[in-house]
Amino acid sequence: MNMLLTAGSAAGTGTVMVVYIVLIVAFIYFMMIRPQNKEKKRVGAMMSSMEIGDSVLTTSGFYGIIIDITEDTIIVEFGNNKNCRIPMQKTAVAQVEKAKAE
Repeated sequence: MNMLLTAGSAAGTGTVMVVYIVLIVAFIYFMMIRPQNKEKKRVGAMMSSMEIGDSVLTTSGFYGIIIDITEDTIIVEFGNNKNCRIPMQKTAVAQVEKAKAE
């Protein structure tokens, strides 16, 4: 009789362990992996929607206007000085504000 109780509790412990592992994996997915994938999609959409004339905020905190775009780099003009043009990678852009059509 004692062996039956021990075998039954061991089977229950294994089931509880599997449930805990499934819950931990689900927690990691919903708290870490899923938000990271959503952010990656948002950044990819932002990178593909950049156009000449858009105002951008760089990761270093500078505001500028895109004047040229290539495959992986952009040339940004900063301030009112037309001579301050800096080439940078597209990944250095933190935020894009679309140019207003007038």
